[in-house]
Amino acid sequence: MQVSQDAKAVTSPSVEAKVKPKQRLMSLDALRGFDMFWILGGEALFVGLLLWTGWQGWQVADAQVHHSVWHGFTFYDLIFPLFIFLSGVALGLSPKRLDKLPMQTRLPIYRHAVKRLALLLFLGILYNHGWGTGVPAALGEVRYASVLGRIAFAWFFAAILVWHTSLRTQIIVAIGILLAYAIIQLWVPVPGGVAGDLSLAGSINAYVDSLLLPGITYQARAMDPEGILSTIPAVVNALAGVFTGHFIVKAHPKGEWAKVGILLLVGVVTIGLGWLANGIIPVNKELWTSSFVLVTSGWSLVLLGIFYALIDVLKWQRLGFVFVVIGCNAIIIYLSTSLVKWEYVSQSLFGGLINALPETMHPLAGTVGLLTVQWLFLYWMFKRGIFVKV
Repeated sequence: MQVSQDAKAVTSPSVEAKVKPKQRLMSLDALRGFDMFWILGGEALFVGLLLWTGWQGWQVADAQVHHSVWHGFTFYDLIFPLFIFLSGVALGLSPKRLDKLPMQTRLPIYRHAVKRLALLLFLGILYNHGWGTGVPAALGEVRYASVLGRIAFAWFFAAILVWHTSLRTQIIVAIGILLAYAIIQLWVPVPGGVAGDLSLAGSINAYVDSLLLPGITYQARAMDPEGILSTIPAVVNALAGVFTGHFIVKAHPKGEWAKVGILLLVGVVTIGLGWLANGIIPVNKELWTSSFVLVTSGWSLVLLGIFYALIDVLKWQRLGFVFVVIGCNAIIIYLSTSLVKWEYVSQSLFGGLINALPETMHPLAGTVGLLTVQWLFLYWMFKRGIFVKV
């Protein structure tokens, strides 16, 4: 996942010398930062506002920052696929065909892609707190499936397609994956079970994980939400981003606002198709159903269209600056949410002030303090031109 914007690049984990600035869409970093904002602690704002104000309307907003129990969709279900979509957009902004180049030219790019895949898989395990029972490593008690692992695989296979096939072929592959995955979930019987079982324990996803996924699953459940089979359709989220990047980078005869209108229109249509498909195969994040891919790709298009209009067309760049700072180092701050006790830092800095406030304000003030210390750390990196990419 590339998150550098200009000035310096950090190729994990070392810091390199200054490099030539690289142009990119500021809306891309802003939307990535907006996405990450909710993981950093933004989801707790609505509970804090409810306790402070007593207004029950905040409950409606709070319901959207929790994952669906099973079938269904909330805003929080969008966060993960939006990251994958944005990695595809970055790939589509500068697509390059490698298949006709000499192998000696291609090899460094292939090596980088494989290293990136391996590093993100390792960082995903690290985020999951690594080696199960600790050192010495208990390899059978490691959770190998992870959010970063899925992002890595989705980007890797999307990149292979971009480097070796035409746009037409990529579209056909994306449609084929969605159709094939839906057919597998609906009509391929599971040994000892029935075809079309979309329950946690009875799905074909759980069966494949039990056969092929090493280590342990999330919360020792029958199926891992980042398991093997459900990673395949996530490639389509990345490809949807690739198609969007292709579209944005090309000049439109009717101007930038026409691009915005098309992004929004295609997004709404894709959401509609997803909910139509919901009647056949339910929208489900953990199973990452084909209908879920359509709904999340549609919402990703809508959000990117809005951010692109505000930041890159209207040039209201100050509006997105808070999120740009987050988006430029998304990989670092995501890892830190698992490895750093930010609550302790926040309490050390702001605990006295928070305790001086009325008790009903404590949860909200605590959340604001938590977000502040993380953002200030990212701003320190931003001001020094330290950006992390994998």
